[in-house]
Amino acid sequence: MDTAVTRDEQRSDTSGNRLRLFDTIRGFSVGSMVLFHFCYDLKFIAGHDLSFFAPPLQDVWRASISWTFLFVAGVMCSLSRNNLRRAARYGAVAIAVYVVTSIVSVDVPISFGIIYCMAASTFVVWLLERVEKVPKGPWAALVLFVCFLCLQQIQRGVLGFGPMSVVLPRWPYESGLFSWLGMPGPTFDSGDYYPLLPYTCLYLAGTAMGAWWKERGFPQIAYEWGCAPLEAVGHHSLLVYVIHQPILLGIVSMIG
Repeated sequence: MDTAVTRDEQRSDTSGNRLRLFDTIRGFSVGSMVLFHFCYDLKFIAGHDLSFFAPPLQDVWRASISWTFLFVAGVMCSLSRNNLRRAARYGAVAIAVYVVTSIVSVDVPISFGIIYCMAASTFVVWLLERVEKVPKGPWAALVLFVCFLCLQQIQRGVLGFGPMSVVLPRWPYESGLFSWLGMPGPTFDSGDYYPLLPYTCLYLAGTAMGAWWKERGFPQIAYEWGCAPLEAVGHHSLLVYVIHQPILLGIVSMIG
C-alpha cells in the first residue's frame, strides 16, 4: 500500500510553500503500512499467533491506510507538473512489483495492487485534464465519495448497500476480463487488490478538493501543521514501499 511520490508531484502549492500537513499524513500512513505488513508477515508467513490481527481490526486498519493514501494522492495530483509521466512511473513500479512477487513467491503475487491503482487513477486524471473535465469542489468530492461507498461490494457483484443494493450481471465476472476494473474472475487472486472501481472514485474525490484548494488557497493548517520525521518519510514513500517488505521478511526470518 502506498501513496508514492515522484519528481513530477509537487509537495508545495503553486507559490512554492510547503504543504507540511499532507506530507505528515502521508508519512504517518507509511509507518502504519509498515507495521501492518509486519503483523501480516508474522502471522501468515511465519505462523505466529497474533490473535488481535484479525477482522474487524485488520480490515479497518487496512482501509485507514489505503483510503488515506488514495485521497491524499488525489489532492496532490492537482499540483502535479505532468500527470501522464507520473502515471507511467507508477505503472512501471506496479509491473516491477508484479514480476518480483511472482518470481519470489513468498505470498500470492500482487496484480492490480495499490500502485496499479495509483497509476490508473492518475492516468484518468490526465485524460480528464485533456478535456477540461477534472472534478472540482466539495460537492463533487462528496458525490465521488458516495459513489466510492456505493461501489464497496462491486467485487462481490453487488452495487449499493442494504435494501438499496442491486445484484449485477454475472457475465463480467465469469469472463475474467474485468479484474482490472473491479470485477474479478473466478480464478483471480492477488496479494493486494485495488482496482479502478471503487478506488478511483476516492482518488478523484481527493483531486476535486485539491483542484478547489489550488484555486482558492489551501487551509493555513496545511502549511503550519507538520512533523519533520513523518514529513521525511512521506517524501520518500515510494522508496519505503519498494524496500520495506524485503527488510521485514528478513527480520521475520531471524525471529523465526
